[in-house]
Amino acid sequence: MKIFYAIQATGNGHISRAIQLYPYLQKYGEVDFLLSGTYASLNPSIPIKYRSNGLSLHYSQCGGLDYWNIAKKVKPNQIYKDARSLPLDQYDVIINDFDSITSLACKLQKKHSVSFGHQASFTSKLTPRPERKDVIGELIFKHYAPAPQNIGLHFERYDNFILPPIIKDEILHADPKNGGHITVYLPSFQKECLEKAFNKLPNEHFHWFLSDIKTKHKIKNITYYPVDQALFNKSVIKCQGIITGGGFETPSEALYLRKKILSIPIRKHYEQECNAAALKKMGIPIIYEVGQDFDLIIENWLTLPMNYPKIEANVIPHTLDFLFDTYPQKQNRLEINQDGLIY
Repeated sequence: MKIFYAIQATGNGHISRAIQLYPYLQKYGEVDFLLSGTYASLNPSIPIKYRSNGLSLHYSQCGGLDYWNIAKKVKPNQIYKDARSLPLDQYDVIINDFDSITSLACKLQKKHSVSFGHQASFTSKLTPRPERKDVIGELIFKHYAPAPQNIGLHFERYDNFILPPIIKDEILHADPKNGGHITVYLPSFQKECLEKAFNKLPNEHFHWFLSDIKTKHKIKNITYYPVDQALFNKSVIKCQGIITGGGFETPSEALYLRKKILSIPIRKHYEQECNAAALKKMGIPIIYEVGQDFDLIIENWLTLPMNYPKIEANVIPHTLDFLFDTYPQKQNRLEINQDGLIY
């Protein structure tokens, strides 16, 4: 079997998931990966056969999206060209982790695909949303990378096609300890936005992972780390708590390890606002703005009791068996319905 797997590289979570899945997918056949987007800082330790600039997220200095920078780097003609050039006829199964180019390619070439990953869970109305829904955000969920088949991943099983998160082997088999430090992963924040707040807490030690750090070094009560999977896993396993955004993979692993979490979703990032709504229901404190009192918020957070529910880990062999068993095997010319989805 030949398997095409598209990875959205607007962040590191999609790459991390693909790395974990790769050895399991190899049991089903030969896997070729497409990496779409340019923002991710994690080194993809898997064979990438295809690359595309696609659509990448860009952040403002302190915790928000830079929509102007995102928009001006979109090249519709190149996206269409990339979609036309993907040789999907070579593949028996197409797995798409929220990549618009692969979705467009499937439509143009009339190929079936399965949307697999966290974003696929938002095709269900039962998946948590913030009190005020965002019309544009909902349209993106529906039309950015549609597929006729969905297998979603989320913190809880909100619908019958939504499964638990993929947890890395290092986290699954870890013996978590409280080493006293706080792990920080906030890719939408630059150093100057948070350093003063962390320095106001000299009795707390922070492990801060930043994309522009090349080598590990310590200044005062902060140890700065490059974005490195092995170093990050080690830090999270031994932390007393983690300060992170409103993503999916990192909160999932922290929940699985029973670690204290402080979530700061990226401003105007609807998916993260939805995740924050889900986390809030689970008892996790959410901050929407970082102000002058951030150090006091951290102090208060550290004293709060932790009563989060324990989440499940995805049983990957069972999930992949289901994916391949339910995938249509007739990959000839397929029909297109009125919504532009193949079936």
